[in-house]
Parts: sequence; C-alpha cells; structure tokens
Amino acid sequence: MLALPSSLLPSLASALFYAGITAYQGARLARGAKANRTLLYGGGIIAVLLHALALSSQLLAPGGLNLEFITAASLIAAAVIALTLLACASLPVENLLVLLYPLGLVTVLVAQFAPAGTMPRIDQEPGILAHILLSILAYGVFTIAAFQALLLSVQDHQLKHKHPSGPIRAFPPLQTMESLLFGFLWAGWVLLSLSLISGWLFLENMFAQHLVHKTLLSCLAWVVFSVLLWGRTRLGWRGHMAIRWTLAGFVLLMLAYFGSKLVREYILHI
Repeated sequence: MLALPSSLLPSLASALFYAGITAYQGARLARGAKANRTLLYGGGIIAVLLHALALSSQLLAPGGLNLEFITAASLIAAAVIALTLLACASLPVENLLVLLYPLGLVTVLVAQFAPAGTMPRIDQEPGILAHILLSILAYGVFTIAAFQALLLSVQDHQLKHKHPSGPIRAFPPLQTMESLLFGFLWAGWVLLSLSLISGWLFLENMFAQHLVHKTLLSCLAWVVFSVLLWGRTRLGWRGHMAIRWTLAGFVLLMLAYFGSKLVREYILHI
C-alpha cells in the first residue's frame, strides 16, 4: 500500500480554509462591508497553523533543513500571514488578508505537489541559522509593505478620481494606510540590517560565487529602503514617491532571495 506524505492532509486542509476565507472576505469587500472578525481571523489562524504543520514535515528533512525554492516560498508566505494576523490585533490591516490568504493557498499547494529542487540540506551552526531566520523575517515584513503599497496606490488613485469602489470604502483613511506602510518599512529595514550584519559575521565569504548575486541585490535593496526612509524623515516623501521606492526595493529583494535560488535549482540544477 502506497504511504501518503505526512504533509498531504494538513496542506489540503489549509488550502480549503484559505480558499473559504478568501471567498468570504472578497464577497464582503465587494459590497463595501466589513468581514466578521471572528470568521476572518479564526479561519486564518486555523489555515496558517495547518500550513505550519505541513511545513514542519517539508522543512525538517533527513540531513538538515530543507529550504528549496518552493519550500522557502511557502515558509515566507506562512510567516507573512502570521505576522499580519498578529498586527491585526492592534492595527487596521485586515484588508491585507484578502491578498495574503490567496498567496497562502497557492504556496501551500505548490509546496506539496511541485517537483523538488536540487538544493542540498542545510545543517549549519546556530549563527548561520539565525542569519537565515532574520532574512526570512525581513523578506516577510517587506512583502507586507509591498502589498500595503499596492493597496495604497489603488486607494489613492480611486480617491483622486472620486469614484471609490466598495472595497476601497472599507479601507482605513489614506493617512493611516501611509503611516502603516512606513511602520512596516522601518521594521523590515531593521530586520534586513540585522540579516546583513549576521551574514558578515557568520558566513565565511558573502561574495562567494553562489552568494554574490544575493549579497549585492540585498545590499542594493537596503540602500533603496534607507534612501526612502531618509526621504520620508527629511523631505517628507509620501504618496507615489513612497510607493515607487517601496516596490523597487521589494523587487530587488525578491530577486536576491528567489532569483538566484530559481536559477540554481531549476535551470542550472546545482
């Protein structure tokens, strides 16, 4: 009898919860109404816990930690959703979930059914594992900031053209949305700074052949976010300027975290 992977059932159950909550919140937003918080958060918490259960089997492989491209993407998606749910306790960011729950749905299914890459298992000292954790958290927070920037762009466009749709009417005021964006940017910048510092401290050579692209792109992203935060503090940057710089920095970070992994594992097979 063929044994089923231990991650299969929690992956499918998590996907069902993500799909159900996404459909419910999307329908409520389309009518300009707020979703029931118990359903929105309760269903999301169950979905992300099941997602984490599936990941525990996929990550903890014989020989070390499995952080292949697809598994890493699923881990980051789960971390982003968990961070957003925590933020919802004190910040009006529940509208981000209508974008993040589908992300969780896609990544949990892809991680379960897509073919494996070729990355070797990670069995390293605590310092390097801390660097990896900080990198994942930094990327997760900047992912939230990028989604916040996209929502801010849509809200700003519709308000300027004076035809806000039902979903936009359910959003917090524009000034609140912008303040939240910069709160996420500051948190992500601190985590990215710690990630780079820990890399310099614990990695033997951050400019080794297999790390040089990630290092350079991460440093460029750090510069972009630093300039943006300086511009906000000193020059009062906001609106489209903040949105463009946020998305530019996020694209650099996405290329750093996933571009090299995708090429190495699925094109070069190394």
